[in-house]
Amino acid sequence: MEPPKGDLMDEGDRPTDTDGSAGRDERAEGQSEATPDGSDDEVLDGSDDEVPDEPDRVASGGSGDEADTDREVDLGDESESPGETDESAESGEFDAGSDAETAPESVGGPAFETEETTTADESVIHRFRHDREGALMWIREMLASVAVVLLVGLLLFGVSGVWPPMVAVESGSMEPNMQVGDLVFVTEPGRLAPDAAENGVGVVTHEVGQEVDYRTFGSYGSVMIYTPPGRTGSPIIHRAMFHVTEGENWYDRADPEHHNAVDCGSLANCPAPHDGYITLGDNNGAYDQASGLSPPVRAEWVNGVARLRVPYLGYIRLIATGQVELNEAITRTVGSALPAAMESDLPAVDSAPASSVTAA
Repeated sequence: MEPPKGDLMDEGDRPTDTDGSAGRDERAEGQSEATPDGSDDEVLDGSDDEVPDEPDRVASGGSGDEADTDREVDLGDESESPGETDESAESGEFDAGSDAETAPESVGGPAFETEETTTADESVIHRFRHDREGALMWIREMLASVAVVLLVGLLLFGVSGVWPPMVAVESGSMEPNMQVGDLVFVTEPGRLAPDAAENGVGVVTHEVGQEVDYRTFGSYGSVMIYTPPGRTGSPIIHRAMFHVTEGENWYDRADPEHHNAVDCGSLANCPAPHDGYITLGDNNGAYDQASGLSPPVRAEWVNGVARLRVPYLGYIRLIATGQVELNEAITRTVGSALPAAMESDLPAVDSAPASSVTAA
């Protein structure tokens, strides 16, 4: 019996398909139409012809073949491996999270606390520098004020050469040229001395000042601060009137207005026991040497020479040391600013015989 022409064409004249898709379709049809009487042989014969295309079918995952089945199993295994990796990754993440959660209790904790402490310190420093209200602002302003005062004091010390470079007037014997509560800038003896001072202390006497027209604080001559031996109170700030030498009879040189003696013998410290300055408070009626306040002032007793005064600032020092009461300071300050007609209504304040100064 002659085989059907269609079968011969399927086996011999089948067009070639590079990707093997046509062969797979026909094979599927052959499998579905197979009969028990020998169609299996035709399928086997066809499979032999399709061996070269088997890699394509394997690659394409065709069904009904052991290689395909193995490949599908392999692919399934490979597809499960990323899942295992994901699970392990998830497990790793969980472990890392667990470590992160337990870290503050072990090694990581102090590190975080240190960073928080550093941040807090930086925050306090920033607030201290930039706050415009609150306690930190007040502390900053107080420290800044103290620093400015110290800086000014150091600069003044560099100029004056003495410490403290400023003194506060605490009594009124130099009025009206110096008032109680004035802050006076002084220099060490010999510093910033004028040409008229022909001595080592930089003092120009009232007598010489009249000749060369040298004035300070409202009158001729220099105002100096001195401390005679044995004095327990504050240093004295008075004007140098003239200079005497040891054994000199200075009665004739003295102004009779500032002593009540009739001759040298009746005048204290005359003749002069040693070289020194005869001194007088501008508001006093007698020389310091005539009143017994001090012998002629030796050069080594001179602490400094007054150069400049600042009104009222000395009260801060005087009130702090208890030498002047607050109400008295207010009375003096307000009284100096009132008209003369109103000053008579204010309580009187006695002037001390010697104008003293206290370190400021």
